[in-house]
Amino acid sequence: MQRIIGEFTVELTPQQDEKAMGRMMLSKAYIGELAGNSYGQMLSVRTAEPGSAGYVAMETFTGTLEGKSGTFSLQHSGIMSRGEQQLTVVVVPDSATGELAGLYGNLQIQNVDGKHFYDFEYAFA
Repeated sequence: MQRIIGEFTVELTPQQDEKAMGRMMLSKAYIGELAGNSYGQMLSVRTAEPGSAGYVAMETFTGTLEGKSGTFSLQHSGIMSRGEQQLTVVVVPDSATGELAGLYGNLQIQNVDGKHFYDFEYAFA
């Protein structure tokens, strides 16, 4: 597996909310060895307990990965239990196109002082 670390910005646009569920459109700009844009949707639920929530999201990236061009999709699954976080973000199998065909891996997200960073471990089949 190869590993790259970089930064991204994210813009969340609220959509029509259901009762206890939030829905957001997301738009990201990735900077670094993963360079390009992604668009997707997120569903989330907050509970009455502070620091507890869950979310799922799908996003599709278009750009370059270490100079190789193409697209791929990411699937997010996140849980917060009273402030303790668990987040899984994986490349959707067989979603990569172009020079990125065969891509698989997982991406970690960190938020440090209001800035978003990615840590992407990946390989090609």
